[in-house]
Amino acid sequence: MPKFLNKYVRKFHRWLALPFIGIVITLMLTQGTSIGNLVQRIQQVVIITMVITGAYLFLLPYWAKWQRRSRAESR
Repeated sequence: MPKFLNKYVRKFHRWLALPFIGIVITLMLTQGTSIGNLVQRIQQVVIITMVITGAYLFLLPYWAKWQRRSRAESR
């Protein structure tokens, strides 16, 4: 399961990067309009999703190291 999760979280996080860039540029150009308000709501959801997946990917090496150490100690 962790390999499956790692693989698809990475792909999902990378996939979100390009729409996020487009959202930021659109928001900068339409700030203060009704379209800008709608884009800002969408941006908030995308940011939360990217933060969660990014935190998982950031902590993944530490988690793997901790698991290796605990397996080595139990032997």
